[in-house]
Amino acid sequence: MERETLLDEVRNRIRHRDADAVAQLVQTVNRTEWARLIPDLTAPEVAVLLQWLPDADIATVLAELEPETAADILRTLTRQAAADLLEAIDPDDATDIVEELSAIEAEEILIAMEPAEADEIRELLAYPPDTAGGRMTPAYVAVSPNLRADEAVVALRQVAEEAEMVNYVYVTDDDERLLGVLSLHRLVLTAPHTRIRDLMAADVIAVAARADQEIAARMLNEYDLLALPVIDDDGHLLGIITVDDVADILEEEATEDIERLGGSQPLEESYLRARPILLWRRRVVWLLILFLAGAYTSTILRYFNEELESAVELAYFIPLLIGIGGNVGSQVVTTIVRSMAVDDIAIGDTIRIVRKEMQTAIMLSAVLATAMFARTIFMGVGIDLGLVVALSVTAIVLWAALIAAVLPLLLRQLRVDPAVVSAPLITTLVDGTGLIIYFSTARLILDL
Repeated sequence: MERETLLDEVRNRIRHRDADAVAQLVQTVNRTEWARLIPDLTAPEVAVLLQWLPDADIATVLAELEPETAADILRTLTRQAAADLLEAIDPDDATDIVEELSAIEAEEILIAMEPAEADEIRELLAYPPDTAGGRMTPAYVAVSPNLRADEAVVALRQVAEEAEMVNYVYVTDDDERLLGVLSLHRLVLTAPHTRIRDLMAADVIAVAARADQEIAARMLNEYDLLALPVIDDDGHLLGIITVDDVADILEEEATEDIERLGGSQPLEESYLRARPILLWRRRVVWLLILFLAGAYTSTILRYFNEELESAVELAYFIPLLIGIGGNVGSQVVTTIVRSMAVDDIAIGDTIRIVRKEMQTAIMLSAVLATAMFARTIFMGVGIDLGLVVALSVTAIVLWAALIAAVLPLLLRQLRVDPAVVSAPLITTLVDGTGLIIYFSTARLILDL
């Protein structure tokens, strides 16, 4: 059933207070589809729907919703009902939802929860949401190295239902320090009396709790893991990040990079929920910075006013030249920033990067210079001016590529997010310098 058709069907059944019909839909519509539908329902419609959905289904749907949407739903419930739902959700997902509540709302709901589960959420709330600690779940499986394999299997049966993933069995000492790891597959196939210490792999790939979430996601991908243990500075096992978190993490990080590259601060909520005033705050600062940075373009034009008066035809090609410079810069900076984000390049690769981009820019400039020269001939403005334009576009392309390749790397060294070097800023910088190159070349060749 198509989404719009399904949405109309749900609304119709809610309107007619047909609880049995909604219950039938619950059996046929998967939780992901419910998560897509609920944000489009009005608050009264959601309230009615929550009365009819089984508690288990409500908890499942809440985990699939955007945290801010799930938090809005919790606000419509009694504190005890909200607490019961959070208890039915994985701790990491529940923490994401609680973070969207006010401090008072969150504490009231946590007080109504079982103490052990509330403590788990409080511990996760202690870490920034964009760190490995903020994304981990404490629902992991750990055993002592002194257990036999058959004893470990018995222990796993007792806790497996509470764990988010049992593919990996972690080995810890009495102080919860991470000693090793082994797969469930190896554990169940080994001889019953084999000690865990003889089965485990002591060289465990783990991530620090304070590490950026993107580092954790890349480690999961790089080492092809289903889960990644999270440890503190003393090696204590705190939780795990599972492979299903990777897509969410990478989507968030990619979204932030794209928004910064576009000259806007990242949104902390979905676009459709963002109010115009929030969009204004996220964009206005960058626009003012770009305005100030671009103001020198008009100053440059004024400085070369005599050249423009002597050869009005020079003005014909200004939009093309600065457009080409901006586009080349945008292409290069987007590629470089993305490669830095996935740790494909570092400051030590600067010479290789510059060499590669200069070689590419030379080939690009050859094509563009030829096209621009042909354009000037077609317009009948003279070979001399055509030569000015061709040489200018060559220099501008090379200059734009150099600036866009080096500046993000330099900013990384200064501990500034390289994504801040947005495409609009690169474009603005290249516009002004491109005009200087253009008019300086015209002075030399046209003797202005």
